[in-house]
Amino acid sequence: MAAKKVMLEYKGFPLRRKDNLIYLGSMTDKYIIMIQILATKTVKDMEVASKVSIQLQLTDPAVKSRDRIVKKAEKGSLYVAMDLAAVWLTRALATAD
Repeated sequence: MAAKKVMLEYKGFPLRRKDNLIYLGSMTDKYIIMIQILATKTVKDMEVASKVSIQLQLTDPAVKSRDRIVKKAEKGSLYVAMDLAAVWLTRALATAD
């Protein structure tokens, strides 16, 4: 029997992770969020993010990579970063042409 592939979502947006990078949103939309885990700490034998970078980026391939960044911030926990990222992405997509 073939296993169904489960898509992860956060607040209605697709979620992808590759090593220390997390992408929130769809590449078919005008904007996407990139979250990078910069530092971790150990809490009860588990590694948790202690410093996280968030970037709201344009997905337009015609724009240079450094010019794609619309907003950026750093937060002290992954939960706070994910919450802020969802707000940024929701607002950006609501005002997108």
